Amino acid sequence: MTATGPTSKEPLWNESPMPNPAQLETLDLKVFSATWCPDCRRLERWLAESGVKHTSVDIETEPGAAERLEAETGKRAIPFILVNDHAWVRGYHRELPQRLDPDLLVRELLAAAGE
Repeated sequence: MTATGPTSKEPLWNESPMPNPAQLETLDLKVFSATWCPDCRRLERWLAESGVKHTSVDIETEPGAAERLEAETGKRAIPFILVNDHAWVRGYHRELPQRLDPDLLVRELLAAAGE
């Protein structure tokens, strides 16, 4: 009897490599947030710890920021990340207990940038 299944060169399942925050270094990221927002603080902390370059846009103090966010996304929730000035990505994962999955966020940001 011979065993059948994947060879050592074939993966057991079709999975992309783990995303790396360093892959975001070429992107222009603007994080629309506010100081009172716990999801915003969680995102900002992860970005800082991961060394991800970004610009913080405080919707409470930056004139027109909240209006732009709502006009372009149709949402009032924060944080949102503007990628390369053309695509918006939600900066939290409300469906997850921990509210932020860094690997998923990196994939979403790269997809929004077309990478």
